[in-house]
Amino acid sequence: MLALALAGSLPERNEGRATVSAPPAPPFTWTSDDHVWKYGCGHSYLVARPPAAVPPPPAEADAEGWAAALGAVHAGETEVRITLQGRDERAVVLEALRIRVVERRAPADGRVHRMSSGCGGALTPRTFDVDLDRERPVARSVPGNDTGEPIPAVSFPYRVSAADPEVLLVTARAARCDCDWVAELRWSSGGRSGTVRIDDGGRPFRTSGAPGRPVHDYDHGAGRWVVGP
Repeated sequence: MLALALAGSLPERNEGRATVSAPPAPPFTWTSDDHVWKYGCGHSYLVARPPAAVPPPPAEADAEGWAAALGAVHAGETEVRITLQGRDERAVVLEALRIRVVERRAPADGRVHRMSSGCGGALTPRTFDVDLDRERPVARSVPGNDTGEPIPAVSFPYRVSAADPEVLLVTARAARCDCDWVAELRWSSGGRSGTVRIDDGGRPFRTSGAPGRPVHDYDHGAGRWVVGP
């Protein structure tokens, strides 16, 4: 009690105390989804369980819950869809997209389970490719596809607003590491600028290589996972 009384009686001193300003709030909203399958079916997960203990592959819309329940890891490739939209009619210039690997480990254990529940339509966002095995990964713009019509690769900068949203599709690949990584998007608008960290709900995205791991496909007729070709 005495210590509390003494501490409460001391005047507050601000000498030498640095003032840290908060980074500017971005003038746009964003969401991310890292359970995007190529054309709705082409994806693989590493699962560290016997095949008999792995349930059938889910629909793409249910993939996040399926993977979380099994502790599954994206195998070889993660496709992250980032949706951006301005808060008002003012344009926001997206200046650069950078990829930062937070941690590298040896490839995760488990068996590769390939999803093949039926392919959907082609994707139409701005498409970027990232090699996480490189010391300094770079988000490289690559051509996309819209129901058979090629979409040319685009480069930064470009703009978004409330009336003109944008979708980015980042394909991160790994062969030699189990990598935790985030995307950093640099923006400017109305004389302000900043960088937004894009991640998985506050956690890094995760992509693991799967060298030499057994590969399994689901046999719907037999109702079980079987060794794939």
